[in-house]
Amino acid sequence: MSIAFICVALSFLLVYLTKIPVSIAMNQLPGGYDNKNPRQQQAELSGWGKRAVSAHQNSFETFAPFAVGVFVAHLGGGSPVWCEAFALIFVISRCFYIAFYLLNWDLLRSSVWFVGFLSTIGLYALPLTSKFLVF
Repeated sequence: MSIAFICVALSFLLVYLTKIPVSIAMNQLPGGYDNKNPRQQQAELSGWGKRAVSAHQNSFETFAPFAVGVFVAHLGGGSPVWCEAFALIFVISRCFYIAFYLLNWDLLRSSVWFVGFLSTIGLYALPLTSKFLVF
């Protein structure tokens, strides 16, 4: 399996790992974790718990475009080296994004989100540029 496809699996894993801080925050509310109505309880979170929910939701939102981008680059004949580089950049930027979101470092969070976004765009562009990139 190529590094890019491993990155897809890691990105998928990140979607569900971001649920851990959400669950911790929910458990700290009066009455503990409400498994009967967790979405309503998540809406009541504030501070880092609310940011954890947002990071979790954004992980869902970014996963599909990234995963499809890897397949587009691969099936479209894009450079494997660039595909792997863009995929690694995406996963690394997502790790920083999640950490910066929880820490409430908004400018850094937005910056690394943009890096991840550009790497996803790069994956879609790879088949178009494969004639120009030698490796």
